[in-house]
Amino acid sequence: MTIPENVRLNPAATALSAEMQAWRHHLHAHPETAFEEHETSAFVAEKLRAFGYEVATGLGRTGVVGTLKGRHGGQRAIALRADMDALHIHEANDFAHRSVNPGRMHACGHDGHTAMLLGAAKLLADDPDFHGTLRVIFQPAEENEGGAREMIEDGLFDRFPVDAVYGMHNWPGLPLGRIALRPGPMMGSYDIFEIVVHGKGSHAAMPHMGNDAITAAGHLLTTLQTIPGRSLHPLDSAVVSATQIFGGDTWNVIPPSVTIRGTVRAFKDSVQDTVEARMRVLAEHTAASFGCTAEVRYERRYPATVNSADETALCAEVAARLVGADNVDHDPMPSMGAEDFAFMLKQRPGCYVWLGNGPAEGGCLLHNPGYDFNDANLAIGASYWVSLTKTLLSAEAEVAA
Repeated sequence: MTIPENVRLNPAATALSAEMQAWRHHLHAHPETAFEEHETSAFVAEKLRAFGYEVATGLGRTGVVGTLKGRHGGQRAIALRADMDALHIHEANDFAHRSVNPGRMHACGHDGHTAMLLGAAKLLADDPDFHGTLRVIFQPAEENEGGAREMIEDGLFDRFPVDAVYGMHNWPGLPLGRIALRPGPMMGSYDIFEIVVHGKGSHAAMPHMGNDAITAAGHLLTTLQTIPGRSLHPLDSAVVSATQIFGGDTWNVIPPSVTIRGTVRAFKDSVQDTVEARMRVLAEHTAASFGCTAEVRYERRYPATVNSADETALCAEVAARLVGADNVDHDPMPSMGAEDFAFMLKQRPGCYVWLGNGPAEGGCLLHNPGYDFNDANLAIGASYWVSLTKTLLSAEAEVAA
């Protein structure tokens, strides 16, 4: 796909495009899932060392951090982050760089994120005309397993202190050459739940001899949907989605238990608190009304991804210089999808942006077996990272700090 004329690419990023594409295709062909990113981490570390970075490996098991000092000294430090992991998906594409690891696929563009940040890291090492310190964070296990949290618990910001941290994700459906960002919530929290309804099994022809866990679970399924509509303020958003329900083994037996599993999404901690509390009450009392009991397990996986105002404003200025003011969306509809970069934003101020990946047609959807990252974005993303770094670590920013 051709890069739109409105995009003012860094010439060095344009010159590096073919090399970034080769990196990206290699990573796409060799996907590794959460905490298994050993080859990916080694690839990243090798590149960073060749560029001249001080490199630390093994943070959060398979994470990599590179450190580069600007040529002008200075006290400020910032971090740029990319995720490295793939998904447990069988790839449906048949191009030359399709996955060679069965059942594993880069279906979310983390291969592109890694290649873009590697490209920016090389360009900044080639021309470290800035004040302060740059950290580049290559994070494992964004998908489901909280690699950002593990890196933080492993001492990420203690060992590599920064004043702010920045992230990026490609966004199918947003036109190539557009960037979206907003202060406040950008993406939702990610909680999971499991409710086991315990009854008393019986012959299907003699339901009065037992306590029907299936009927109780059916009523509970619909009752859970009253939480967003009747337990929350109308302007507070939440999604409660049951995604699994199972129980029973045959046609003529009412089983003694039924399990419901699902996910909850929200933008506020207080909303998560309310949903969890109401779920426990509704499960207990709905089950009791059928002579059953309910056991609830509720786990908070990721908090909401919340951008800080000042850092978002600076990112918007950089984005406008890159793609033009008319191609920066300052108030996109937040997504209820989750992102574990949220853990980093809990620790440091920063901003997470969406980079337009082009039409979401055919298989070009996140987590789709036909997805592929748009290689035209490699130079755009690298240009953004370089411009953001030199803006944040400029002489003026150093004096202001």
